[in-house]
Amino acid sequence: MPAIDLARLRKQANRLADFFFVPEDFLKHLREMLEFYVNYSLRTKENIAPGSNLPTFRTPAVVVRQIENAIGPIARENPHYALELADLLWDQGYIETRMMAAFLLGCIPPQEERLLARLTAWTQQVRDPSVRSALLTTSLARMRKETPDKFLVLISEWMHPARQRLWPNGIQALLPMITDPEYENLPPIYELARLVIESAPGMLQNDLADLINALYQASPAETEYYLREILEKSANPLTVVTVRRILNILHPELQSRLRNLVRQKRTTN
Repeated sequence: MPAIDLARLRKQANRLADFFFVPEDFLKHLREMLEFYVNYSLRTKENIAPGSNLPTFRTPAVVVRQIENAIGPIARENPHYALELADLLWDQGYIETRMMAAFLLGCIPPQEERLLARLTAWTQQVRDPSVRSALLTTSLARMRKETPDKFLVLISEWMHPARQRLWPNGIQALLPMITDPEYENLPPIYELARLVIESAPGMLQNDLADLINALYQASPAETEYYLREILEKSANPLTVVTVRRILNILHPELQSRLRNLVRQKRTTN
């Protein structure tokens, strides 16, 4: 792999962006660019990304970011073409091309009807954790910011009682909204999370801890009151079991404030 000259890389990315409106040519030149920066010393026989089931070019992340910087403004001004290019990038099946596809979805206005269809289909297809995270955060960035009510409707669909397999998606998608210092409307999020906290299966414990910690960081007193109310009123015996199991990975102050209540509820159940 040649040493990365950022000025040269920027020029290459800008030249690639010239093909934005000709997707097939864009893909051809993209592949050439990704191959140019391949770190062959890191290639495995199968060329599969570590911890992933997707093939990879082994291209440094800085190259992908520079390409995204070059095509982002064009995509935001031309959402129809952005969606067309995103589809083709996704179909290539490489981790780099799917990360770019997820990035392009995040450039598309939330009013675009086909956006949710792509997100729903792609999040169900993907197993790679980094691509899944990008779909649930980067791809939803404009919807979170510009149409938060529509975003919360989507999350409510993912966190429906009959769709437990989608609960991890709902939780991960909520985290950037909770941690956004400009977002203060936590009550709808508390309401969405209540069922998950009350009846989360064991496989969701780490996701649940991330959700609770994010809520506590955003509003400590309100979150403590909320959790105490759930523990006191929940008719599901799994609720106290779940909270007890994740207690040690919650925020230290929250641990100490909930520990006695969890111990009491465990004794009485």
